[in-house]
Amino acid sequence: MTVKEVLKELGLHFVLVDMGVVDIMENITTDQLEQIRIALLRSGLELMDDKRAVLVEKIKNIVIEMIHYKDETPKTNFSDYLAEKLDYDYTYLSNLFSDVQGITIEKFIITHKIERVKELIIYDELSLKEIAWNMHYCSVSHLSNQFKMITGFSPSHFKNLKNKRRNPIEEIGRRLE
Repeated sequence: MTVKEVLKELGLHFVLVDMGVVDIMENITTDQLEQIRIALLRSGLELMDDKRAVLVEKIKNIVIEMIHYKDETPKTNFSDYLAEKLDYDYTYLSNLFSDVQGITIEKFIITHKIERVKELIIYDELSLKEIAWNMHYCSVSHLSNQFKMITGFSPSHFKNLKNKRRNPIEEIGRRLE
């Protein structure tokens, strides 16, 4: 909505604003592009004109939506799902993501899955077995091993912590520096 408002304020007409991509009807000048960049920055957004960065953002958005905002994750492999959704070979997506982010897509997915598991543990509405099933782990043991690898705690120990610490979604999987 913010991007649409910025474009309207600048008198630009758009066909599409979706998942980090904007299709503007007019040919825009360098000055207009700079005005867009400044207006987006004021709103806390960033203009990305690097196609590689845009594709990485699409990957991140798909993973985040798939894990945090869908009631049910796809039954297919994440790699197949991403390749199909973005219409790129998974090997290309994987290499690009690793180059730009400094971590693999698999590690990014695992850290987001564990963050979602933390959330579900905190809600305390599902058993660990149900959480493992919902998050497509083959067993509670597999979930527990990944959980401990990422957090340093077993799920049951995490559940008993007084201050349960979760990470903001936008902080998960940031480029390692």
